[in-house]
Amino acid sequence: MLENITFSYFAEQVVSHPALLIAVLLTLGVILVNGWTDAPNAIATCVSTRCIDVDKAIIMAAACNLLGVLIMSLVNSKVAMTIKNMVNFGGDTDSAMIALCAAMTAIVIWAIGAWAFGIPTSESHALIAGLTGAAIALQGGLDGVNPSEWIKVIYGLVLSTVLGFAVGFVVCKLLTVICYRFDRRKTNAFFSKAQVAGSAAVAFMHGAQDGQKFLGVLLLGLFLVNGQSSVENVTIPIWMMILCSVVMGLGTSIGGKKIIKSVGMDMVKLEKYQGFAADLSAALCILLSTVCGIPVSTTHVKTTAIMGVGAEKRASAINLKVVRDMVLAWVLTFPGCGVIGYGMAKLLIVWLR
Repeated sequence: MLENITFSYFAEQVVSHPALLIAVLLTLGVILVNGWTDAPNAIATCVSTRCIDVDKAIIMAAACNLLGVLIMSLVNSKVAMTIKNMVNFGGDTDSAMIALCAAMTAIVIWAIGAWAFGIPTSESHALIAGLTGAAIALQGGLDGVNPSEWIKVIYGLVLSTVLGFAVGFVVCKLLTVICYRFDRRKTNAFFSKAQVAGSAAVAFMHGAQDGQKFLGVLLLGLFLVNGQSSVENVTIPIWMMILCSVVMGLGTSIGGKKIIKSVGMDMVKLEKYQGFAADLSAALCILLSTVCGIPVSTTHVKTTAIMGVGAEKRASAINLKVVRDMVLAWVLTFPGCGVIGYGMAKLLIVWLR
């Protein structure tokens, strides 16, 4: 049983197993893509309201992503275990490694395509869909899916959509009532600083959520090359948390301006107090989901929170065209990335056998 995984042992396994090397490189590639396409959602509002310069915001997000992966994985690793146990690749671990590589390839293809159009798609759901499609291809049916773990994805989808919107609306309404008689210049000065802190909190929680998902994939790859399709009572090593967070932070620092524009500038025109309301709402929702071990999409939570904040002012404040494009990307992610994962797994299994 693999319980205490050292870096030297992991490096030895990577060198000894080419399939694991490919899987690790693909997973790190997905983490990098996640850093520049998903993580920028956390800082979109504080940039759009000019509370912080975009370059400084990206550096802040990268640092907070790193801390989120490290600290929350030490405190609570339920999300990582949910991802690891969500699919069943069966007893043939060689074919399972091929399927895992196919799933990672599907995510990269999907994420880069969405980023090219500036659409903040969810790598979280792309990861889930890609793994599920590959597992179904390998098992020849739904035996590749563990329903008790997969149902948490449905819970997460509902939470990230409904709860994000509702909490955003309520928090913004409360702030409007509380600050109604306050001097606008003073409140703007306060919310400028508060919004930066709120965005940092969302970036922290993004690292906690998405970092754990990819840690689960790295663990799964290591288990498979050792002939284990399922492992219990595993402690995630600190070095693996640091590796994941550094790569994610690097991705955030490389890019993200397209996504910031779509989420923070094009969808809803926000004032400083509204931006703070969206950030606070998103951070609270992601924290609740992480503690409960439910994998949610930072993209969905943040964008629906922004929609809720916009709706509190008036429904017409929301750019429905941008919302429509985002919703379309979300709806297509599960079938689209699932089909790519399924097709890639079938193709690689036939080709490499």
